[in-house]
Amino acid sequence: MLKRIIALTLLLLPATLVFAQPASVLPEPVARALAQAGIPESAVGVYVHEIGADQPVLSIGAERALNPASTMKLVTTYAGLELLGPAFVWNTDVLTDGTLTQDVLNGNLYIKGAGDPKLTVESFWLLLRNLRARGIREIRGDLILDRRLFAEEVQDPGAFDDQPTRPYNTGPSALLVNFKAVTLQFIPDAATRTVRITVEPPLPQVQIINNLKIADGPCGDWVGKLRLDAQGNADSARLAFNGTYALDCGEGIRSFSVLGHRQYVGALFTQFWKDLGGAFNGQVRDGATPDQARRLTTARSLSLSEIVRDVNKYSNNVMARQLFLSLGMNNGAQATTTTAATGVKQWLALKGLAVPELVLENGSGLSRIERISARNLGAVLLNAYASPVMPELMASLPVAAVDGTLRKRLKSAEVAGQAHVKTGSLSGVRSIAGYVLDAQGNRSVIVFLVNHTNAFNAQAAQDALMAWAHNRDSSACCGRQDRKRQAKK
Repeated sequence: MLKRIIALTLLLLPATLVFAQPASVLPEPVARALAQAGIPESAVGVYVHEIGADQPVLSIGAERALNPASTMKLVTTYAGLELLGPAFVWNTDVLTDGTLTQDVLNGNLYIKGAGDPKLTVESFWLLLRNLRARGIREIRGDLILDRRLFAEEVQDPGAFDDQPTRPYNTGPSALLVNFKAVTLQFIPDAATRTVRITVEPPLPQVQIINNLKIADGPCGDWVGKLRLDAQGNADSARLAFNGTYALDCGEGIRSFSVLGHRQYVGALFTQFWKDLGGAFNGQVRDGATPDQARRLTTARSLSLSEIVRDVNKYSNNVMARQLFLSLGMNNGAQATTTTAATGVKQWLALKGLAVPELVLENGSGLSRIERISARNLGAVLLNAYASPVMPELMASLPVAAVDGTLRKRLKSAEVAGQAHVKTGSLSGVRSIAGYVLDAQGNRSVIVFLVNHTNAFNAQAAQDALMAWAHNRDSSACCGRQDRKRQAKK
């Protein structure tokens, strides 16, 4: 009996002595990569915590409140999955207060937005086709867009990075259609030495001026060579291309957001309704849906479990902002960024997660002021791992060397396919946060936030941390609860 007690004591002693406190020195490959990138340790927050362990494996600068860039989407999507549920859908209703005589609707048509993050152009066309199939051909009234569910907040699409035509800068709307974007395809023709530009959807309000010249040689920065001159307002836009396009580029695709929300939906409705054989000569305006209006048809969104895959795997800022605002709805009251932030913070508090440094502006990470520490972002991920919605959240994260924003990273590393990690990138910010499976089959939460002018060089260091988390020896890690139980047997 004495020998057994001694043996058990020796088994437990190393874990107690060595891992009572987390390591405060970066793994050598990570430290070396940071040094080569010109990034001091004072500009980072690193946190690694094995699931089920009492203490983190690694904690360096983890208390610093840093800009997390798009890894903030983890907070938003986890909150959404828990508060709304994985099966939650947004219903965009079409209603009327008029009467139908044969195929003529005498009265107004209302489209009531519910905040659908992904009401695509195809979904919108199907919605109108269903409306047409109900026997309506001519609309003798106005088209009223009910966008009241989200408060109309002043937004400057160029304020963030002086790129007002980029779709990722599109502001949220309760009736957001196709991210308010038009997609241009550049098709070079070697025989005629010309470049054709096609537009989808083709809206008369968006004029394309094609002065592009074919060039030989390597493709290079083909977008910069287009020399775009964008002019216009919420009602109409003119995109003029005056540069060159290299044959070596092949076909290129670029999307632009150039119209206002009301103008875009109105233009799309008018064009599609005409294509479907319908007639409409009324006005398009914002307004409220009358209580007595009857529903004609509905467009149901994808489920939230599907939505969060797009948000996290491809870091879709517009969809994240739509989801964030949906968390601010309360008994039909208008959602604002303030009510959304309050809702998320209250949810965290109810879960026992104290995050005093948390700053939420839009929940997408496309912000200069959003803040969270590596430790508390890690705490959110640890909490999520024990949540019923863990499978949906983890499945939404990019997989190293497989898909999403990690598709081209760590291809030849052993951690390829073993890490579900969200990435983030802004000027002066690089971040990763998620889960890494190690060689022994144990999973760890990993967070690495970098805020520095040289942050764009941080990828090698972050890749090195993911590789280290996968390859490290976790056999005596951190006082894991399961190993304690095994030692007591």
